[in-house]
Amino acid sequence: MPEQVSAAPDRGTLRLALSVGGLVLAVLLGFGLGRMNAGGDPAAVGLETADHTHPPGTAQHDHGTGTDQPAETAGGLSVSQAGYTLAPLAAAFTPGKAGEFRFQIHDARRRPVTRFAVVHDKPMHLIVVRRDLTGYQHLHPTMAPDGTWSVPLTLSQGGTWRAYADFTVVADDGSQTALTLGVDLTVPGRYDPRPLPAATTSTAVDGFTVAYEGTPQVGATVPLTFRIATGGTTATLERYLGAYGHLVALREGDLGYLHVHPEPQLVDGAVRFWLTTPGPGRYRLYLDFQVAGEVRTAEFTVTVP
Repeated sequence: MPEQVSAAPDRGTLRLALSVGGLVLAVLLGFGLGRMNAGGDPAAVGLETADHTHPPGTAQHDHGTGTDQPAETAGGLSVSQAGYTLAPLAAAFTPGKAGEFRFQIHDARRRPVTRFAVVHDKPMHLIVVRRDLTGYQHLHPTMAPDGTWSVPLTLSQGGTWRAYADFTVVADDGSQTALTLGVDLTVPGRYDPRPLPAATTSTAVDGFTVAYEGTPQVGATVPLTFRIATGGTTATLERYLGAYGHLVALREGDLGYLHVHPEPQLVDGAVRFWLTTPGPGRYRLYLDFQVAGEVRTAEFTVTVP
């Protein structure tokens, strides 16, 4: 008699079928919920989160763990970082007299670095300001073959000035490291620090009215939108160093330097930046903008509670 095969599955087969079916159901439910979130939850769209917006064109990145760790720390507080050192060849100047600032960037083996990436049309950006946040200058040194950078520099008054070297170094293996290193420059003479101007969202410079919108927040990246007008009409901004504006933020007290990222295109005729504030305090903003071939600087005081 031929062997009979039962139409009812055995227990092992039944358990396998149930397991596979449950897995398929879970996948389908997860897919459906994912589509619902993508369509209805702004936090799941693009790179936005409830308390943080990444600048356009940037990938998601870590901003620290826990609410006590800032989203970004201020740069320029140290002469050395990540194995690189800002080494000035001279740091003393005569007040009001034209001089030259010469320096090198050394690697961990104390060798002068000679490979730098071009960022905003320049391989080196040098910011100089007195410790009371006056006398701001944005300069672009040139480098000799031996790695020595030099730039004409006049420091108008006595006191201690801070110089920030903002650059991206290229290592032997091709990797890149963006850094801002700082060093003090000494100018003999009487130092009468000026009080920081009151906070304001609008200022005037050379016939231009410059105003910004946005509220900096501790630990969050927020937009600051600057509008420049002259004679009641929006000014025609020109690209300067590859962008429609450059913004530097310095913190009162320790003079911490903040990187501020611009959007590549104007927004309704205005230039928009993305600022990450690491902690409360007063900050001085310096906006460089170009109209009709001339670069001007608008300054603001911002209080972050």
